[in-house]
Amino acid sequence: MTVAASDYFQSYSVVGLLAVIGVLFVAVAFGAGRLLRPVVPTPEKLLTYECGVDPVGEGWAHTQVRYYVYAFLYVIFAVDSIFLFPWATVFAAPGYGATTLVEMFIFLGFLTVGLLYAYKKGVLAWT
Repeated sequence: MTVAASDYFQSYSVVGLLAVIGVLFVAVAFGAGRLLRPVVPTPEKLLTYECGVDPVGEGWAHTQVRYYVYAFLYVIFAVDSIFLFPWATVFAAPGYGATTLVEMFIFLGFLTVGLLYAYKKGVLAWT
């Protein structure tokens, strides 16, 4: 069965039309917001605002690197845990049991080595 080119592109024209409508909707919303808002800049309004606290001192704050390491380790293990859910569903499928089990133990081995390395370097100590 042959599909004409016009039928093929007609199905994509709906997607293109919705994309154009979406872009126009956002542009109209931003334009209306710009036209309708009051613009009265004062020195007080131009100050940096953070959680209701008036800015005092420099704008730069020193943060210890270990907090970034904690965040990085959390992201690594959170993303890696996402890979465990598809593995659990494929593991039950016929023909995939042994292969996926070995691959997952290799995967978990890499995670364990990384966690042991971080522990050995003292990254996980709060003091």
